[in-house]
Amino acid sequence: MTQQGLRFEAPIGVDIKGELWSCVEIPGSVDFFGTGKSVRVDVDIDGLRLENVGAMVTGSGGHMISLSAKVRKQLGKEMGGIVRVSVSPR
Repeated sequence: MTQQGLRFEAPIGVDIKGELWSCVEIPGSVDFFGTGKSVRVDVDIDGLRLENVGAMVTGSGGHMISLSAKVRKQLGKEMGGIVRVSVSPR
């Protein structure tokens, strides 16, 4: 964690009730954001900047960022691919 944001590497894919969602889970997110509710964030994923996106709750006490098929294509990544992420609250 830095003052500007939280940086980490994670696979694309979050298990939600037995289904794999095209998302990246944010480790330590509740402590970082100070809430277990959805928050708006700016995100850099492998150099691709996404502004004012929603960090949704996972249902297991954390947050995740959804990655559309379009974003995955821009990244050149599929489900299970590892991405470098930097998250900053808005």
